Amino acid sequence: MILDVTSNKEIVKAFLTEVRSGKTPDNANLYLAETVLAHQVNAENETTVKRTPENYADHVREFLTQYGDYSFQITELLAEGDKVYARWKQTGHHLTNLDGYAPTGKPLIEIASAVYRVQNGKIVEYWIQIDRFGFEQQLKQHAGK
Repeated sequence: MILDVTSNKEIVKAFLTEVRSGKTPDNANLYLAETVLAHQVNAENETTVKRTPENYADHVREFLTQYGDYSFQITELLAEGDKVYARWKQTGHHLTNLDGYAPTGKPLIEIASAVYRVQNGKIVEYWIQIDRFGFEQQLKQHAGK
């Protein structure tokens, strides 16, 4: 069986551009399976969260509350077989209490990457890593700590 890698890559690109970007969170159902395993990859406590299109859309709306209308730029997109790697830069503003830091309104940048597994035209699983140290440093700097 030959996999259409371009198709998987285009599915992930469209998902990131439309949904993760905050433009149309309610379109999550077009790209996500009914249940998606979301592996939160970090050194101290790897966890897996089960996501549905509905709660993923809520998750993106939470970003909009926290960061306002943020910009979202895909900086890398590679595909092989059923997996697509994406790296992005999200730039918004500190509008709510985050990790114990009061809102400052100042710019916040998130650099993150994920590997998405696509099956039958839908994302069924992903592994995500976020530069949490860099994000924390920005919060500290804005707070004057």
